[in-house]
Amino acid sequence: MRGPTRRALFAAAAAGTGAALLPPAPADAQPKAGPIGPRPKAGTADAPPRAVPKSPRGCVSYRADYHFTVPGQWKNDPQRPIWVDGEYHYYYLYNADYLAGEVGTAWRLATSTDLVTFTDRGIAIPKDTTVNGDVWSGSAVVDGGNTAGFGAGAVIAVVTMSPGGGTDHQEQFLYYSTDGGRTFTPHGTAPVLASPGAGADFRDPKVIRDEDHDRWVMALAERNKIGFYHSADLRSWTYAGGFVKDGLGVLECPDLFRMTADDGTAKWVLGASADGTGTGQPNTYAYWTGSFDGSSFTPDAPDPQWLDHGWDWYAAVTFEKRRPDGSPDPAARYALGWLNNWAYAQTTPTIDADGFNGTDSVVREITLKKSAGGYYLASRPVPALDSYVSRTTGLGDLTVDGTRLLDYTGVCYELTTEITWTELTGAGVQLRRSPDGARHIDAGVWNDYAFLNRRGTVGPDAGGSRQESRSPFDPGAGRVRLRILVDRTSVEMFVDDGRYVHSSEVFPYLVDDRLALFAAGGTAVFRDTVVREFAV
Repeated sequence: MRGPTRRALFAAAAAGTGAALLPPAPADAQPKAGPIGPRPKAGTADAPPRAVPKSPRGCVSYRADYHFTVPGQWKNDPQRPIWVDGEYHYYYLYNADYLAGEVGTAWRLATSTDLVTFTDRGIAIPKDTTVNGDVWSGSAVVDGGNTAGFGAGAVIAVVTMSPGGGTDHQEQFLYYSTDGGRTFTPHGTAPVLASPGAGADFRDPKVIRDEDHDRWVMALAERNKIGFYHSADLRSWTYAGGFVKDGLGVLECPDLFRMTADDGTAKWVLGASADGTGTGQPNTYAYWTGSFDGSSFTPDAPDPQWLDHGWDWYAAVTFEKRRPDGSPDPAARYALGWLNNWAYAQTTPTIDADGFNGTDSVVREITLKKSAGGYYLASRPVPALDSYVSRTTGLGDLTVDGTRLLDYTGVCYELTTEITWTELTGAGVQLRRSPDGARHIDAGVWNDYAFLNRRGTVGPDAGGSRQESRSPFDPGAGRVRLRILVDRTSVEMFVDDGRYVHSSEVFPYLVDDRLALFAAGGTAVFRDTVVREFAV
């Protein structure tokens, strides 16, 4: 993904970033979350393998403890990870010239065996190596059958580029790798799918293997349509059909996959990053369950569901979960998203404190569930995160009427609890609460919705319109299960076993480390309340 507004935002970034580190703020201090500076130019040499930086405990740092962060400078869109030689290859859009004020992105690579810890492998596809400029979003596949002619097992990436500069002429180009996806070579300078000349939005190719028809299928973002294309060799593509949906802005970063639901039914899922804020819907990952015949997608229902209801889970991708023997699991996938929003992508204290702007959500495991209303995707943090638990604090069952401050303090942790009640207006937790109680992030349920509210702390949304996210909730249930991941600049709340998820950026002061529970309109019991910390 990379639209006209992206280049304009990059070019408009203010020069100068202020202090290299942000000191701990006093309890009554005002937030430092101003605009960031410009950026840099990706080199062609690979950086030596190294772990993605983590913040030393005790240092004044806003770098996440257990979320993926770019080593330095800028990142945005994740590219769908692929499985190569026993590890996941995760590519993402990266700009090494961010702080110098130059625009454009490369593909940078990190590898992982468990999707919790990552090793930085440097630049895989540099920008500006051909006359077509920098590389935007796309997708990589392992060509096990040598359909493209670069050798069995070659890694093929189909990416969007904009020949001639600007953003109004988008076409798809092919790069190939014969070293296991570490470095790529351009397949000439001609597009493998040229622009139809019907508008600027023609990008973000997502390529999958259609084994039923022995060919490749591409899903492509075309403003209010996701176009479908066929190819036998990844080099030439033929239009086959499209899925049109109005009212969600430009459909970006499309996704297409088949899953087996918990009732044994095989379903196709079509997804896209979309903006439903005009009608009170999220601005994250919209998806439809349905059927796909290789050329057209038929949804089960016209309106989308959303894989995240927060403000900051954009350009998300899903990818295969591999079993221990390396085969794909048809009943589960993984997913991750960029923890940011183009409405305020330049606003973060990490650029001053740590010299980077770019954080991802935790990787999630997603499964397809059958309910009375149809099928939906349920999410949970990747199970491997359990292997990194360094401290567990069991708080037991806690009765709350009003607000109850807990003894626990911390800035990076996971909280799980089941809240039960007989009569209640709302209940939840106050996360990253300040010592004086004036600042906090609220998460829980209220009447007929679950919510995550960052209004009471430092946040990226200066306009104030993106503060509280909501998802449906049945107040008659009398209980709700919450699993909440808190890191230095993010909160991710999983409601009722991941039926709904809320992910949002937050920038609390590092001294804001208190935790409280609240109940309004009655008494609630927070059962089996546990806090876990991670050493990643």
